[in-house]
Amino acid sequence: MELPIDYATLRVIWWGLLGVLFIVFALTDGFDMGVGALLPFVAKTDEERRMVINTVGATWEGNQVWFITGGAAIFAAWPLVYGVSFSGFYLAMFLVLAAMILRPVGFKYRSKRPDPRWRSFWDWALFTGGFVPVLVFGVAVGNVLSGAHFRFDSDLRVSFQAGFWSLFTPFTLLCGLLSVSMLVLHGAAWLTVKGEKGPVTERARLFGEIAGLASIVFFAAGGFFVAFGGMGFRLEGLTDAAGPSNPLRDAVVAAPGAWLDNYGRHGWMIIAPVLGFVGAAVALLGLRFDKAPLSFTGSSLSAIGIISTVGLSMFPFILPSVSDPGSSLTVWNASSSHTTLFIMLLVTAIFLPIILLYTAWVYRVLWGRSSTAALATNPDLY
Repeated sequence: MELPIDYATLRVIWWGLLGVLFIVFALTDGFDMGVGALLPFVAKTDEERRMVINTVGATWEGNQVWFITGGAAIFAAWPLVYGVSFSGFYLAMFLVLAAMILRPVGFKYRSKRPDPRWRSFWDWALFTGGFVPVLVFGVAVGNVLSGAHFRFDSDLRVSFQAGFWSLFTPFTLLCGLLSVSMLVLHGAAWLTVKGEKGPVTERARLFGEIAGLASIVFFAAGGFFVAFGGMGFRLEGLTDAAGPSNPLRDAVVAAPGAWLDNYGRHGWMIIAPVLGFVGAAVALLGLRFDKAPLSFTGSSLSAIGIISTVGLSMFPFILPSVSDPGSSLTVWNASSSHTTLFIMLLVTAIFLPIILLYTAWVYRVLWGRSSTAALATNPDLY
């Protein structure tokens, strides 16, 4: 049966959807994690910390679902990418999951006992659950940009040529710090929108300004690394965009500076990095002049721009291999079958709008600033 959408187009659509899922995860669970990373620093008293926790308390569980959805999308649409990345980055993924497990426990258990040491322990657990995943996600993106250490043999069995500590290089750590600063900025902007005006939001504005400046510096430094740091991959010769999913069928070479090629072919792509810088600058202005909606809009635009820059720079690569460039995984050689992608697209077209509408309704119903006064009158608060 001939499907109404050709295979190559479906592959591009699913590449775009994967990017959308990453962006939505960063915009929603990102400010949750940013708030967690800021918790011990912007709130000094127990009441202040409870107020900060409750700025995300009503929505953090729903936001975290986007992380699961992104993993499921990779598994279903890009099974080779899922298999290689979750195997090669196994210890890093385990570290992320261990840190994220602290979040629900911290939210639920923190206020069960009045002991200050008990509550301080869970405050730092929430910090860990916010800071560590964000750092590791950034390090993982840095490894994707510089190339992972894997190769396929002739039977498509994958092997890895490096250990856990090889994931941490100056460039990947820079990407980790960019990720942290980007989402701390987003979390600080969220606190100015959702938190009670007072000392907490003033501290959040200060830390947000530092994170915003750091985002701009780290993003610029990352761009310098990409342009002049000897990284990049390029497809050679003609590639069949509708060909079989076999990573060994394409000719790939390591080509320093190749991550800039797409900007020469498609000038409109420059919008992404510009948005990364401009969004951070807008967020800084919003924080400086106490314009909460402006700061949150700016931090959101910056996250969209930074994440989009990575995807657009690498297209059509998804997970290149530095050990054997010919084993690199691309949009054209690593997807599920034509039929699978089409059926999944139909399901997504039905359910994704419903999820987005429900999410928007939840935020509308739960809108309003968190306050310390409400802690004494609302038994449902953390």
